[in-house]
Amino acid sequence: PHFLLVFDFDETLVDENSDDSILRGRALPGHLRHDPDGAVPYNQHMQRVLAWLGEQGVRPADLGAVYEALPLSPGVPELLQFLSRHRRLFELVLISDANVFGVEAKLRAAGARPLFRKVFSNPAGVDRRGFLTLGPYHSHACPRCPANMCKGKILGEYLRQRAGEDVEFRRVFYLGDGANDFCPAGILREEDVAFPRKGYPMHRLILEAPPGELRAAVVPWESAVEVVRFLREMM
Repeated sequence: PHFLLVFDFDETLVDENSDDSILRGRALPGHLRHDPDGAVPYNQHMQRVLAWLGEQGVRPADLGAVYEALPLSPGVPELLQFLSRHRRLFELVLISDANVFGVEAKLRAAGARPLFRKVFSNPAGVDRRGFLTLGPYHSHACPRCPANMCKGKILGEYLRQRAGEDVEFRRVFYLGDGANDFCPAGILREEDVAFPRKGYPMHRLILEAPPGELRAAVVPWESAVEVVRFLREMM
């Protein structure tokens, strides 16, 4: 492959935050509501939410159905079709702070799982009670990222691993929306491209970044058809 294309999941590949979607129609009790400035990191908060859902009788199969039904973001079906037609040129990976259970469920339902060489997301499993459980992805020292996942570290390690396998990408493309997508955008080179979803936190952080902090070109998008157009013109 000549190019690496990296996808985020929530509000990038899919048009919702999957953590909110699995709660649709259910009000969390007060003690479980997440305070962004509180002492409980978000990953631990979601561990507690999944345990509470299990206690309400929600099983992994129920959650899997929610993930499978998540709508793709505007233009993503066209982008996936384009990438499927040019699989020799593009290597795809997905890096998400959701969970591997939900991400894999949606990719399979969309018929897109074979396109992705690797999915990086928080580990999930089923415990003895039949509840879906969640864990942190790794530990790291990045001050910008949540304690359970630094996407910049994941992307950097992946690029080094592929270089060790004699795979050097001419260009890397990063498609994201969230604040945690700003960190990996920061390791991109001048020839690479960051595709932030227009008006979302990643885009706002890029606009606020001091000159020179990001070396990559920046192409905001509202529909992933704009990403298809860019890639087609590049080719």
